Amino acid sequence: MNPMRMRMDPLTLLRDFTMRGELDKIVRLNTDFRFGDEYTFPCSLETAYRSTKGNRYTLETLVHYIKNHHLKHTEYFQNTLALGIPSVTLPDRKPILNYLQGILSTTDSIEYLPEDPSEDPTSLNQQQQPSQLPNSDQIVEEVQVPPLDFISMIRAAEKPLKDRESLLECKNRDFYGVLVAATKREEERQRMESHQRKDGLVAKSRLMGSSDDFGDEMGYDQTPKPKMHLKIGEGVPIILVPSAFQTLITIYNVKEFLEDGIYIPTDVKVKQMKGARPDCVTVQKKLSRDRAVTAYEVRDKPAALKPEDWDRVVAVFVLGKDWQFKDWPFKDHVEIFNKITGFFMRFEDDSIESAKTVKQWNVKIISISKNKRHQDRAAALEVWDRLEEFVRSRSHS
Repeated sequence: MNPMRMRMDPLTLLRDFTMRGELDKIVRLNTDFRFGDEYTFPCSLETAYRSTKGNRYTLETLVHYIKNHHLKHTEYFQNTLALGIPSVTLPDRKPILNYLQGILSTTDSIEYLPEDPSEDPTSLNQQQQPSQLPNSDQIVEEVQVPPLDFISMIRAAEKPLKDRESLLECKNRDFYGVLVAATKREEERQRMESHQRKDGLVAKSRLMGSSDDFGDEMGYDQTPKPKMHLKIGEGVPIILVPSAFQTLITIYNVKEFLEDGIYIPTDVKVKQMKGARPDCVTVQKKLSRDRAVTAYEVRDKPAALKPEDWDRVVAVFVLGKDWQFKDWPFKDHVEIFNKITGFFMRFEDDSIESAKTVKQWNVKIISISKNKRHQDRAAALEVWDRLEEFVRSRSHS
């Protein structure tokens, strides 16, 4: 093999630069790679390294891989996909890395094409040698040769891969999906910050007669208002939800439904949850422009309530099963739903039989659609209107 060919071979040069730790000296300029101040090769040039699939890796693929070989294969593959660069296959990763880093001196995957001087890359330091002029004795007849148009020759050999229009089309790249994902992350961040602020203010709910200092903190109207002497016990009012998964509202999804007016199935919320199952969730009404902030505790373990806690229970989401009220400190359903307002959540297209028992109780039936999520807000407002009306009537009774 021609030693000059080996010295100027892009695969050999890439290996030399890798072993010397000089990958930073391989710089991309438009559609070419410049190796230091000596050589320039087209990015799309096929190297002598043949993949296990049979194709030859381009210089662009190998340069990008050796500079990013530390990435896991899934991350590396997604990166090449985003940049539109062919990737190194998983079986080829280690052999290529070992060869370029000098661990292997050669490999059967390297196959050099037959030598063609016209394909040799141009050295930046190579000086063109002047052609040897013939002696006057050799001149037989002067022939007029037209000058060569090198630019036209180069353009004739070019193979355009992309034009302006194809670049603007951005095929296989969903920028709308990126925008939606970024928006969701920002909304989730704002929601978490809001929840952290509110959790510190639960005990000072204005419904329970908060102090003037609290109103000043939150920017509420400081006009003196008579404090309610509620008969619902001291502390934050409690809403009970079933612990069974067969009900629509549970401790997992109650916050999104009551605060944001969005119903998310319990099984979906459980998969999204990180950390332990919550014993208590704080909710506040955010679906209106009321200046008063009302905080509620949502729990799903009635057996854990102390006797004084029952005085704070103002609402319950029912299953429609009698066993839900076992061991409650009330004698029957009439007493329960006189002291506590009840709600029964159902899908609007469920059979009437599902609400047959509930219709005999003094509870509010709330219907939502299985698919039309934009209707959830109206259903959540129904709950809030009934709950606030009940709390006002109970407070003044």
